[in-house]
Amino acid sequence: MNDSDDDNDIQLSAHALAALREFQLEQQKKQYAGLNNYATGSIDEDWQLSQFWYNDETALRLAQEAIEASGHNGKIACISTPSVYQKLKQLWNGEFSAVLLEYDRRFSVYGNEFVFYDYNNPMNLHEDLQPHSCDIVIVDPPYLSEECLSKITLTVKYLTKGKILLCTGAIMEDLAAKLLSVKMCKFLPKHNQNLANEFCCYTNYESRLDLDSIC
Repeated sequence: MNDSDDDNDIQLSAHALAALREFQLEQQKKQYAGLNNYATGSIDEDWQLSQFWYNDETALRLAQEAIEASGHNGKIACISTPSVYQKLKQLWNGEFSAVLLEYDRRFSVYGNEFVFYDYNNPMNLHEDLQPHSCDIVIVDPPYLSEECLSKITLTVKYLTKGKILLCTGAIMEDLAAKLLSVKMCKFLPKHNQNLANEFCCYTNYESRLDLDSIC
């Protein structure tokens, strides 16, 4: 084999590698097509991470509430509420911003607005998250436990300028009131999967979520 044959082999290998990369890119585009559109539920729930996505109606209602409560050019922090974050991005009109704090790194596809978050280290936050920098924090602790809510409370109080929208079980009502000074709303969030525990919304401000009849 002469030098010319060696060059041809190298060129073919480079061409094959480029084709492979193009194929892989197309596969990724197909895989995350829903994510690029911020489609609610475009990432499957991982029950081992205690993930239960809101249905589309609930995600929309909570996103609308967060937008209204944050005000013009408001900043919204979503802690362990990726389906609300996705709905916020669908509704984005340039008049608010949102950031997602989430343990599941699959949501890193959302770029700089994704911040890895582990409630076990509630103050281990990205340096871009300044104290009292968010007009409202919407949070759904992954576990119905005093430990989980107590630790996440540290993050919530650090980030919020004042407004808090909490979604958690009805059994957490007393502890939520004690830690975050929130009260239960009439609006009941729904999930794609039926949960054994009754789920509720809580706020520390006057909210339209309290105008709905309990159903």
